[in-house]
Amino acid sequence: MRSKITIIMALLLIFTLFATGCEGSAKEGDNNEAAINFVDDEGNEINLDSPCERVISLYSAHTENLFTLGAGDKLIGNYKTGIYPAEAASLDMYSYRSDPEKVIAADPDCIIIRPFISRKVPEFVDALKNAGITVVSLYPESREDFDEYIRRLAMVVGAKEEAEVQLKLLESRMDEISEITSRIPENEKKGIFFESTEVNLRTVTPDSMAGKAIETAGGTNIAKDAEAIKSGSSIAIFGEEAIMEEADNIDVYVTQRGAMNCGGSLQSISERSGFDAVKAIKEGKVYTINEKIISSPTFRQYKGARELARYLYPELIDDYSSYENNDTATREDMAYIAVKMAHIPIWVPSSSRYYDEEYKNHTFGLFEDVDWRADNFDYIETITMFGAMEAYFEDDKEYFKPEKEVTREELALLLITLGDLKAQSTSHSIADLENCESPKMVQMVVDNNVIKLQSGMFNPEGTVTNQEIVDAVKSVLD
Repeated sequence: MRSKITIIMALLLIFTLFATGCEGSAKEGDNNEAAINFVDDEGNEINLDSPCERVISLYSAHTENLFTLGAGDKLIGNYKTGIYPAEAASLDMYSYRSDPEKVIAADPDCIIIRPFISRKVPEFVDALKNAGITVVSLYPESREDFDEYIRRLAMVVGAKEEAEVQLKLLESRMDEISEITSRIPENEKKGIFFESTEVNLRTVTPDSMAGKAIETAGGTNIAKDAEAIKSGSSIAIFGEEAIMEEADNIDVYVTQRGAMNCGGSLQSISERSGFDAVKAIKEGKVYTINEKIISSPTFRQYKGARELARYLYPELIDDYSSYENNDTATREDMAYIAVKMAHIPIWVPSSSRYYDEEYKNHTFGLFEDVDWRADNFDYIETITMFGAMEAYFEDDKEYFKPEKEVTREELALLLITLGDLKAQSTSHSIADLENCESPKMVQMVVDNNVIKLQSGMFNPEGTVTNQEIVDAVKSVLD
């Protein structure tokens, strides 16, 4: 009887251990007395009695991820490149290249860095530790390390539950892209080369954020066997000779742009000797992508994968058929339709000093009524930054008014911006032209027959349907 009980207890213990292991918990340290205990990416055991309330992040990805986890209010400081979301740009800025006393004087209870900083300025990090400040060093070297990185970052600020919510949301968004691209037959998948640095024409490792994005986007990575330039790096060796060997197989050429790792510009790539033999360059399929959405370890990585998929399979990914209906169009509807139909790449600030300037028409991310976490954010911001839709200003604040019905004059602005309309030799008589805010613009769309008059009148405040927008945009893009 005793042996049976022993066997049952052993089985229960094995089951308990298995169930615990399936939860995907972060690396734990040896101190079981601390409320929060884990090992960071430099092997330091982190012990905290409670979540940190005054955090300084010295890496933009940490900053962005903390905001996504709902812990932006716990940040008292940020590194200069951390400008997403827009709220992050208003934080006090600190640098690991400056005097550590400035950071210490801010009285943080935790500073989150990455291993690169310890290697670059070890004396800076030592000064912080000697001041009694908890320093946590985190960085996921590959896409497979991302979830664990997020879980440990969340432990620092007490956001473990939100971390699981956001990780599941990211997985579903990536799966949504994969589900579409997985329908493409293998023999119809397009070849892609991803240029990560113009120096030596390097690419990315297959297990990197960008490498996994290529896979999710359904591309055939012609540099899938590229090896890292050094252990732990996501940058891989490739070079001009290897590119030329694959010239006929490169359907799409994507160059990464950003401060950390920067590929060539569209112009410099087109001017490279011999590159006119590359299929993508001959066919005008060369695109740029901001490193913040493709290589940075943040929750925005799905946007990078989606952009690559849009470059590879625009007609498939930019499907707008669900809007071919007679519902009255809202401004949010028109933003989505226009970005999809015109295949406009989503707009992302390219400079860390973007918010140092003042802008007359619109400042990215500052719409009071558009949440930066919402699905419609990219389409609304992109079409506004493109100049095809305008912001509303009330009491020195910006609004997009996404639920407002689109007017015929707003549609006219969109069509003028997207199309290459020319003044016509014959002008139509428009009875209410004087009631239009932009009479020249209205005259042009009417003369080009992209918007029809209604009983001789333009009716600038009249509404339009989604189908009317689709038909009008199609006419100016053809």
